Amino acid sequence: MTNLFEVNSSDTTKEQFDTLLKTKTLHIEKITSNGQVSDEWYEQKRDEWVVVLEGEGSILFEEEKRSVHLVKGEYIHIPKMKKHKVTYTSAPTIWLAIHFT
Repeated sequence: MTNLFEVNSSDTTKEQFDTLLKTKTLHIEKITSNGQVSDEWYEQKRDEWVVVLEGEGSILFEEEKRSVHLVKGEYIHIPKMKKHKVTYTSAPTIWLAIHFT
């Protein structure tokens, strides 16, 4: 897949993760969601910068007990080890996630 805006619809019952580039210090992935949400809290070992390319989604942060709603073009930095989960995605939502150290 070489187009960021192309929806990965190989299995719409689960999120699709497509690695675009991966090195020791950087991981860039495209995530396609179709209404999926997180059951578990994410607590990642790397910082994450994420932008919504298509659709919309909400991320809940455990410590602040607040949710951030992102629409097309909006982005957020999630510091490493900050507990968060996705509580809403439209169908489809395309995220570009950059994980870095």
